Amino acid sequence: MRVRVFGHAGARVLVFPTSLGSCHEWADRHMPEVLGDHLENGWIQMYCVDHVQEESWYAEHLHPGARAWRHLQYDHYLTTELLPFTAHRNPNPFVMALGASFGAYQAACFGLRHPELVHRIIGLSGYYDIKRFTGGYSDDNVYACNPFDFITHEHDPRRLDALRRQDLILAIGRDDPSESNNREFSTRLWDSGVGNALRIWDGWCHDWPYWEKMVRTYIGGQQ
Repeated sequence: MRVRVFGHAGARVLVFPTSLGSCHEWADRHMPEVLGDHLENGWIQMYCVDHVQEESWYAEHLHPGARAWRHLQYDHYLTTELLPFTAHRNPNPFVMALGASFGAYQAACFGLRHPELVHRIIGLSGYYDIKRFTGGYSDDNVYACNPFDFITHEHDPRRLDALRRQDLILAIGRDDPSESNNREFSTRLWDSGVGNALRIWDGWCHDWPYWEKMVRTYIGGQQ
């Protein structure tokens, strides 16, 4: 799969595109310029990834379980191919998962499934209950792709310890239709002992001008 790389050193940042976007999306939106000082100073290195959304959650002709299965194949690619590729290029041990809108779901799902691999998750204007794509249907595959559910029932002490060490940021506009989902998801994270992830912004804040400001605010961690 295609990957675009920006920067020469620093924390490795996996950047997930919005709905049906591509690895070119963040460059097309001039985000390397927005984060230019971070890239030039070697604070971060961005890996803008492609996806299989048209074969998974947006493949409405497929059974929801099959869509989830395809997403899990993508997850396997990220862990067994993409992350080793990034580590070969850049040995920095700190990894972030970052995305806006549907990319926020992908960042959160990947990071929360693999807290031992991902140290910071930044979700911008996301929606974290994937059952909105399944009409409420769930099975083992859907459950494994749904942080809204699996984080609620996490009881493994080792995973919980890793989750509590993560820096988790969910930024959302107060008037965004997904605000209530973010608030409930943050409550579930809090109830699981993971911590407070919610960051509320005034207004709608669901587009690139706002995401530029959010990324600048949170790329360095909790504010």
